[in-house]
Formats: sequence, C-alpha cells, structure tokens
Amino acid sequence: MKFLKLEKRNKISYVSFTRTKSLNALNSQTLRELINLNKELDNDANTKVIVYRSEGKNFSAGADIKEQQKKLSNLQIWKSNLGKEAIESILKLNQITVASLRGYCLGGAACIATACDFRVASETSLVAYPEIDLGMNLNWFGLPLLLRLIGPSKTKKMVISGETENAKDLYRWGFIDELYKDEDLDSRTTSFAKKYASKPTLPAQMIKRSVNALTYQSDQAIMHMDYDQFLLSREFHEK
Repeated sequence: MKFLKLEKRNKISYVSFTRTKSLNALNSQTLRELINLNKELDNDANTKVIVYRSEGKNFSAGADIKEQQKKLSNLQIWKSNLGKEAIESILKLNQITVASLRGYCLGGAACIATACDFRVASETSLVAYPEIDLGMNLNWFGLPLLLRLIGPSKTKKMVISGETENAKDLYRWGFIDELYKDEDLDSRTTSFAKKYASKPTLPAQMIKRSVNALTYQSDQAIMHMDYDQFLLSREFHEK
C-alpha cells in the first residue's frame, strides 16, 4: 500500500494514513486502499479491534479536492463514489473500530471518524465540515452519522456554519468518547483498544451488529439522499 500502513499487535490492527505532505488528504488511491484493506480485515479472525490513526500532526484534511480528475458526468461520479464506499466498508466491519484523532480532522475524514464505533482524541484536535464553503452539501453519509452522535442542533451548527470545533466542546457534545493529552494519545489509544480486544469476540460482534441495525436502519434512505443532494449542489455551483 502506498498511502496506508498496517500494523498488527495483540489482536489489534492499526491502520495509519501516511500522506503527511498532503495533510493525509484522502485521494482516490487512499480510499481504494482503505476499502480493500477493510474487506481483508473483516475476514481476519485474529483482529478484534481496528484503530484508524495517522502519521504526522493531523488525522486528515479530508477529501483531496486538489486531485486532478477527469471531467465526469454526475451519473459517473455517483457510481464511482469512493467516499461512500469507504464509509460503508467501515460500517460493515465485524470488529470494534476506533478513530484516534490528532490535529485537523476535516470533511470526509470526520465522516470516517463518525463511522467508527468510538472516537478518541488529543486535546488539541480540531474537527470541521467545510463543504458548505466550497458550495457543496455534506455527503459520504456524514449527515446521519453526525446527527446520531450530537443531535440536530449541534449538527446544523457544525455543517451549516462550517466552523472548526475544538476537542473539549466535541467531548462535551458526545462526538469524542475519550480525550487525552497530546503526548499520551498513542499509548492511551492502545489501552482503550486493548480493553475491547479483551472481550469475547462473538458477543461483542453480536451487540455491535444489533446496535447498528437499530441505529442506522432508518437512515439508509437519508444516506443515499445526501449524495444525490451533493450532486445537485455541485451542478448548481458549476453553473
């Protein structure tokens, strides 16, 4: 893999974003690598917890908007929505998933974080959904995933304002589950992951599946609708 690194220790798989020179922006190759790796890990009986983290000072700047792409029709873009597929690949995982956040976590990267079962973060972490300032609607299933975590009022605040929120506020709102000092993030994330890796595999997976089914079943229509809205906003913005 070119833009991801995989390490396995003590029933935990650590998946790191490695495009540090680009603030770990999520280009198409990174997303394809993530999708394929998640499919492999889903069938790995020796992995009980998956931790998504980053090399460098930032989790990820989100979708790589500077990436040069062919001029595609909206239908072609809709069919090749790698971001949506990447989020689905996380949601479908049997293992417990943890996002370990440091520095900036923006747009599509925040969607990845909300798709995980848990989010832990350093005290200086910053999260934002800047899509609105680019003339786009939030997609990658970001809206329903965020809504489930922090409720309608805070969701509208983050997504409509596009403002950057600090880790302490996000912890109070329920977006972040555990907050650590910057220098302790890696060690405390490992301790957090080990706690869940120590639990019996089958009951943990059954509980996760049941909770996800109850939580996200009614969101499926919205999850597909949000990308349709993104295409409409993109079309309007380009006129």
